[in-house]
Amino acid sequence: MLSRGDLTDDEWAVLEPLLPVSNNRCGRWRDHRQVVNGIIHRLSTGVQWRELPERFGPWKTVHKRHLLWSADGTWEMLLQHVLALADAEGNIDWDINVDSTSVRAHQHAAGAPKPGAAGTAQLFKRGSRKIGSGVDHGESAAPAGGGGAAGEALGRSRGGLTTKIHLAAEGKCRPLSMVITPGQRADCTQFEPVMEKICVPRRGRGRPRRTPASVSADKAYSNRKIRSYLRKRGIRHVIPEKKDHKAARLRRGSRGGRPPGFDKERYKDRNTVERAIGKLKQFRAVATRYDKRGYVYLGTVTAAAVVIWLRS
Repeated sequence: MLSRGDLTDDEWAVLEPLLPVSNNRCGRWRDHRQVVNGIIHRLSTGVQWRELPERFGPWKTVHKRHLLWSADGTWEMLLQHVLALADAEGNIDWDINVDSTSVRAHQHAAGAPKPGAAGTAQLFKRGSRKIGSGVDHGESAAPAGGGGAAGEALGRSRGGLTTKIHLAAEGKCRPLSMVITPGQRADCTQFEPVMEKICVPRRGRGRPRRTPASVSADKAYSNRKIRSYLRKRGIRHVIPEKKDHKAARLRRGSRGGRPPGFDKERYKDRNTVERAIGKLKQFRAVATRYDKRGYVYLGTVTAAAVVIWLRS
């Protein structure tokens, strides 16, 4: 089970160079390490922000820092950084697996103000600031991938409000990319967005790596569009054929084409994505969604992925 403790010195040394030393309005930031430890404590325990122990400083500071970093892409940048370090050491298994998991949303996750409501546009205006390598993250508070206007990535079902996390996991049970949608969204519709989000920068010269060695997924991803997408990119894939697809192909005879290849031994490794989901859901703030905004919950999931990679 993942430790709920603070960052070790070695873990902090990986993140510290990437974080800003000051902002444009208030001078120096409060100690980042103290704030990040507070965010990790909330990730692990699911405690209300107001109930954070005093040793993490003012809870409002920790909360707003998490909201800001979810909005401006800081958590995503940190994830890409730890991925780049792992790739440089040859510590990524590029035989990846894709799947999704549903997350029950707490009743407090509903009721976010509509876009444009008074006060919401002012929350993240912090001016232009530099992060890590000097990339200008601007002042936009509407990042991509958080569910957009579809109810802040909240879907209704018989069990109540749900959110679905779609993810790709590498062969050592660690998440590479994540997308969130309302809980009723079909898995196959998010396959390409999940694949397009795979981006592992090179430590030296060269383009980021975006293409895995192979991909495995279950029958929910068995359709022509997905197979065609993978073939065009030259990616080997193992996706079992649905019974109705097989029957339709056989009825057409020679016009139905050849059956898709299927490697039983490779498909046995698909459990790695289930185990990656299990690692994410050890964080209670991921296993139950408390965040009202879709992009904030995506930031919560991404921060959990950063901790998983740091401690793997």
